[in-house]
Amino acid sequence: MPDWPLDLARALAPHRRGAADPTMQVADGGLWRTTSTPDGPATVRITRVAGEVRIQAWGPGAERAGSAVPGWLGAEDRPEDFRPGDAHPLVTELHRTHPHLRLGRTGRTWDALLPAVLEQKVTTVEAYRVFRELCRLAGEPAPGPAPDGMRVVPSAPRLLEVPDWEWHRCGLDGARRRALRAVAGVAHRMEPETGCDSAELQRRLRIVPGIGVWTAAEVVQRALGCPDTVSVGDYHLKNTVGFALTGRRNADDEEMLALLEPWRGQRQRVVRLILAGGPRRPRRGPRFAPTNYRRV
Repeated sequence: MPDWPLDLARALAPHRRGAADPTMQVADGGLWRTTSTPDGPATVRITRVAGEVRIQAWGPGAERAGSAVPGWLGAEDRPEDFRPGDAHPLVTELHRTHPHLRLGRTGRTWDALLPAVLEQKVTTVEAYRVFRELCRLAGEPAPGPAPDGMRVVPSAPRLLEVPDWEWHRCGLDGARRRALRAVAGVAHRMEPETGCDSAELQRRLRIVPGIGVWTAAEVVQRALGCPDTVSVGDYHLKNTVGFALTGRRNADDEEMLALLEPWRGQRQRVVRLILAGGPRRPRRGPRFAPTNYRRV
């Protein structure tokens, strides 16, 4: 039983790629999630009954995946160690009103890396669509009695087998395709073993062609629950943080990092607090139109 108020959907929201994500669904009174493990794929169902968290798992990786669920939900995080100080009243207030916000960790690089590559330099809507298409094309059906349509994220060996015409059918451009193939070839070296911290995993990832600071940050936030690493290069994040902390509509990455500097070591936690309850920057102008690479 967790000793903090647990919201399953919010705890796992960073791992969900849209409402139609084939690797995570809410159904039959529980939250279902598929995952890869060193032992093979697994499906996990998480429910709350009378204040207790109950876990069921199926597939070759069931035992390993089931034992990782407390980490997914933030059991290894220590929000009580965060001290907002007096650098900004908004952060102090957000910490007061969201004292149980926790940063979960999956311990799986690949499950976070594949969708992060797909999200490079495209709209969220387009990235989620390609992720769904790729899971249906190359991912295994979810083990066990999972809801219809659930899939496991495609394995690295399976991705290397996908021919160019099928990549094109998914609507994936050449740059992201090359990056995916590059990381798939070395995926077994990227899983965090004991003693591999955020800085080391980011260093390994950035050696791979096509993997930059933004992608590496997105991965360590999810795989390791890193409380400090910020997604530099994100199209919206710099403006969201800048508006919350200064009231100005536009900011750049350098300004965002300067604003977050008082909380170095916990900057990602501050970002998550802002996303959870901070003021929203008003939208102006037309939305960015996604490119349909299937027509290119």
